[in-house]
Amino acid sequence: MSTKEPRLISLEQARRLALYATGLHEANQPSSVLETITNLGVLQIDSVNVFERAHYMPLFSRLGPYDKTELDKLHGGKNPKLIEYWAHEASFIRTEHYPFFGFRQEYNQRGSRTSYEKWASDNREFLDWILNEIRTRGPLAQGDFEHERAVRKGSWWGWSDVKRALEYMFMYGEVVSGGRDAFKRTYALPEQVLPKSVLERKLDPVWARKHLLEKASKALGVATSKDLADYFRQVHARVRPLFDELVAERKLRIVQVEGWAETAYVHYKLDIDKVLTEASPSERTTLLSPFDPLVWFRERNERLWNFHYRIEIYTPEPKRIFGYYTLPILHNGEIVGRVDLKNDRQSKTLLVQSAWHEEDFAAKRLPTLARNLAAHLAEAAAWQGCERIEVKQKGNLSAALAKAVKTSKA
Repeated sequence: MSTKEPRLISLEQARRLALYATGLHEANQPSSVLETITNLGVLQIDSVNVFERAHYMPLFSRLGPYDKTELDKLHGGKNPKLIEYWAHEASFIRTEHYPFFGFRQEYNQRGSRTSYEKWASDNREFLDWILNEIRTRGPLAQGDFEHERAVRKGSWWGWSDVKRALEYMFMYGEVVSGGRDAFKRTYALPEQVLPKSVLERKLDPVWARKHLLEKASKALGVATSKDLADYFRQVHARVRPLFDELVAERKLRIVQVEGWAETAYVHYKLDIDKVLTEASPSERTTLLSPFDPLVWFRERNERLWNFHYRIEIYTPEPKRIFGYYTLPILHNGEIVGRVDLKNDRQSKTLLVQSAWHEEDFAAKRLPTLARNLAAHLAEAAAWQGCERIEVKQKGNLSAALAKAVKTSKA
């Protein structure tokens, strides 16, 4: 067994490896929606639409202005390129990757959600009625079921029994997503959507877990075991023993990152020197979704980017620090701040509710950041069909940004 010390990677190099792997570096930008999702392995879905729904944003960050129907056409119908499942949170994945998550369905059926399972068992006749409706009528949205138990209960978040049954069967693989219509998920029987090759593919659960960790390593560039486990929402304690196996099998390689207390990993086939040569310091400026794989894991955010980030949707307005739904700013290979955007669709105005740079951001760099961000916001506004940009005077970046936006119009 080799006693060679793990390679030491500087924090700046780790950042470049991460940007390159996630398709956010100029040297490795994807050219299509499908290529982007294939490389990332997962695209998280979210309903918040104050600026743009979360699953459209990571594509814009990598591709620039693109036709959103390119994504919409990839899911839904028979044999779709993409399908939805709980791969991270609710997410789009390549349809052929759906069997990788069979262990998650099996594990749930063996007791991880006992109260949910008891409810389903007690209501099996009702669940079978729903399945028969889908079998008879084809893929259906929640609102398509006519039943006395289709009425929502309790508060805003209260589910009807129909919704509860559909979500149970979706989690456990009895139904799959038939696509989305105006963001509403439709539910289908697996045989109504999936090709035979996917329906019949059964994978060893340990192999599947290890394969997902390996896929995560390709998508993240360099990462700790917690980072890799979180990528496809695997329980860290459950997969921790698999890392030694992946190293022994030459799937992962151990490295050491400057300033990180934990062991880090790269994919075994990653040519670190080649990537670092290709990925010279980035000169891009782009906004990120809160659910972009580059920033969705808080621990990694702070360790890799020294960036403390929380969205404040559920924080009462008087207690918010940065804004309702702030988007991180990636600028020249660093995450340097955040902006709170709102698309005022009625007036066709992109509202910058607040704009902030990090406290340690050098003042001499501010004009360049403001100018580049203003140009990027103009691109985002056009993509969203907005005709103007309005910068409100909130945040330590707002004055410089407002000036840059005004100058760019002149």
